[in-house]
Amino acid sequence: MYQDLLDKNAKLAVIGLGYVGLPIALEFARKISVIGFDISARRIEMMKQGIDPSNELEKEAFDGCDITFTDSLDVLREAKFFIVAVPTPVDEHNVPDLKPVQRASETVGKVIKKGDYVVFESTVYPGCTEEDCLPIIEKLSGLKAVSDFKIGYSPERINPGDKQHTLATIVKVVSGCDAESLEEIAKTYELVVRAGVHRASSIKVAEAAKIIENTQRDLNIALMNELSLIFDKMNINTYEVLEAAGTKWNFLRFQPGLVGGHCIGVDPYYLTYKAKELGYHSEVILAGRSINDNMGKYVARKVIQHIIKNNGDVKAARVLIKGATFKEDVSDIRNSKVADVVNALKEFYVNVDVEDPFADSAELEHEYGFGLVNEPANEYDAVIIPVPHRQYKELGDDYFTSITKPHALIADLKGIFRNKITNRTYWSL
Repeated sequence: MYQDLLDKNAKLAVIGLGYVGLPIALEFARKISVIGFDISARRIEMMKQGIDPSNELEKEAFDGCDITFTDSLDVLREAKFFIVAVPTPVDEHNVPDLKPVQRASETVGKVIKKGDYVVFESTVYPGCTEEDCLPIIEKLSGLKAVSDFKIGYSPERINPGDKQHTLATIVKVVSGCDAESLEEIAKTYELVVRAGVHRASSIKVAEAAKIIENTQRDLNIALMNELSLIFDKMNINTYEVLEAAGTKWNFLRFQPGLVGGHCIGVDPYYLTYKAKELGYHSEVILAGRSINDNMGKYVARKVIQHIIKNNGDVKAARVLIKGATFKEDVSDIRNSKVADVVNALKEFYVNVDVEDPFADSAELEHEYGFGLVNEPANEYDAVIIPVPHRQYKELGDDYFTSITKPHALIADLKGIFRNKITNRTYWSL
């Protein structure tokens, strides 16, 4: 398979062209022939014009690529190596929503042929590839894995907004259903991953490796958030504590904050869901999730308390929230915990304005029920900065003074204005 791809006697297809799939497709398309498949005809048309619908890649990223963008199964059938990179979210009850990856498996099942390869990159719990996805492919194709086609798993490690840690520069974990497939899949990824690949012993090991990467980060951030709750009661600034503790060589430099996005705030639920299926109730992981999931309400409560103490009339109060995406300097609003802050404030009938230089107002309105203001007003009773976009870091005391009342609170969740706000009450996690 590897040699056929290299000689362009076979094509590689990427199914799902979002934050993960499109960069993978374009990277491979600089080396081999690629088919980029997505169910959205609108997105396909944008990519044909060299536009990334996710606003992560510049137009130049499409240059020099041997790629065909399509939503046609007939075109997809021309491929012999399939990479599945669709979302794996959770529902409103934090239960894994496998519908996207199941539908992608159905798509593969309709087009796969004898001798083909399929590799899943979507984040799932250990066992999902072989126990949930594989049977769908086998049923629809009439083929059997290992003997008729090969299957593997290689977890995505795309970090939205990060221009340094890219597909090519991060070691890629790969796995296959047998020794032959492992080697062919590894060599294929080595075409584009300069940092090299790590050959996992099994598909389940590769799935588990991915899911604990983000679970570990989630728990470490949860610890920082819990410490911030404790230190707040002691009138100690958490960032000053972390700065002091960070002078030790082996201190892990995690920080408190809102934990959203499509990975850290979601992946742990896949692991705890599978653990529950097997009769084990996770305690540590779910405790961390509970802390992180409630930080938005905690922030809103602190702001409300300040308004009641200094203004009294909550319904007349006005709050500006600077930043709506799940992290700084990206347009991604998936699972943004800023929405939790907005909703908690509105439960007290506070007037809330939200602004963000990266987010799309219509998308926010559709997803969370609130849009963006074109320009912040003034006379705010509080300003919350949950997402430290680069534009905000240039602001200072004069700016916040100009848009707020004298008694206003500046809630700087990431501590970027620590020791810089003197004319207003300052608070951070």
